[in-house]
Amino acid sequence: MQDFAPEWSRVRTRIRAAVGEEVFTSWFARLELEEVVGDLAHLSVPTRFLCSWIQSNYADRILSTLREEIPAVEHLRLVVRVNGQARPRLMTPDSDKPEAARPQHSAVASPAIQKVAKDPLPPRGDALAGSALDQRMTFDNFAPGGANEIALGVAKQVAHAAANNTVSFNPVYIHSTVGLGKTHLLNAIAWAAGAAEPGRNIVYLTADHFMYHFITAVQRQSAIGFKDWLRRIDLLLIDDMQFLQGKSATEFGHTISTLLTGAKQVVVAGDSAPRDLDMLDERVRSRLSGGLVVPILPFDLDLRRSIVERRAQHSTQRFGTHFPPSVLDYIAQVVISHGRDLDGAVNRLVAANQLTREAITIPLAERTLADLVHAKEAKRVRIEDILRIVSRHYKVMRNDLLSARRSRDVVRPRQIAMFLAKALTSRSLPEIGRRFGGRDHTTVLHSVRKIEQMIKDDGDLAQEIELLKRMLEE
Repeated sequence: MQDFAPEWSRVRTRIRAAVGEEVFTSWFARLELEEVVGDLAHLSVPTRFLCSWIQSNYADRILSTLREEIPAVEHLRLVVRVNGQARPRLMTPDSDKPEAARPQHSAVASPAIQKVAKDPLPPRGDALAGSALDQRMTFDNFAPGGANEIALGVAKQVAHAAANNTVSFNPVYIHSTVGLGKTHLLNAIAWAAGAAEPGRNIVYLTADHFMYHFITAVQRQSAIGFKDWLRRIDLLLIDDMQFLQGKSATEFGHTISTLLTGAKQVVVAGDSAPRDLDMLDERVRSRLSGGLVVPILPFDLDLRRSIVERRAQHSTQRFGTHFPPSVLDYIAQVVISHGRDLDGAVNRLVAANQLTREAITIPLAERTLADLVHAKEAKRVRIEDILRIVSRHYKVMRNDLLSARRSRDVVRPRQIAMFLAKALTSRSLPEIGRRFGGRDHTTVLHSVRKIEQMIKDDGDLAQEIELLKRMLEE
């Protein structure tokens, strides 16, 4: 059988260039070419959701790009990998579209699809339906501190109001970078409100789960039933908002508007502030911004120490391990990224203790966590890193940051990027100007001074830039 690895590599390169790095990483990075048999190309992905999403949104693009490299290919078949092995998926690109709407390259789906299509949507009153909740993520297990105290207080108030069939702040939007507790708070709200009133319709959905439900409903021609189910929800919690794409984002906009009009409680969490969610309609962003927007700030030393202590106590109860206070202090000082890394640091030490029977001490911690400490000390910020982070954070194309465009949505991120380049790198002003599209050093100096003044006058911007610095230094 012919090996098409070089051709597939070029296909991936073409797609990456066409859709951009962020979209490619989200949807195409785990797509693999299994084999080409005659005119049929077999592709595989690791999840059913990814399979459905690619089929619904990118099948035509993939086929046309494949044809440019492998002209014999006329049809696609997408399969789902299980334990690393590809198995047939009972769907192929566009196989759920009406027959007249299918492109000629589409294969015919198995009759088994008709049986699946009759599966009912979650019934009314199915409390805590949607994505799976984590039983460990309750208010009792949440570590409070200065960085998250407002978000925690709001979450408790929302849960209390929902349990009493009332609405407090609506909508509530919680945002922060990864690993600071957004998902924990949404889970905690669901558990607290559901425990107090088991019959209420409380739904927690991750963004990809929401998209999966919506795409499946459209494919099964049951979109109206899906929308009716959403509108019967008493408390809707949506996580990872930044991953909503395409028609699913539009449907979310309709849903949130209907729920808010009906005074139903909505809580949303995302990595960016509402104004930065470009995939949403401006009216929906305005609606989210008009509610209660609550940031979670990067953890300070005291909060990191509290989190580590809680995790260590849990490990002591489970494994009998002993964490001296000095070791807890050390972890809190050297692991500065986010809560998940703090969890990972504790887990590593527990594993080292269990495997070697060596007592948990600072020398053991230094050896076990050496890569975390080394990464912190050796991190060198590059202008390319700054362009990538700023571009992703503000949803601006990297090329626009280097261009001559003068629109506000480009100028401000460009000025911030220049400020960060001056603050975090050793590059001179002329060097920075050359890296930003051949600009004069006076332009860079103006941008730096502009942002410095704005930081003094605008506390929100100061926090935002500190967040960007932390993201670059992680």
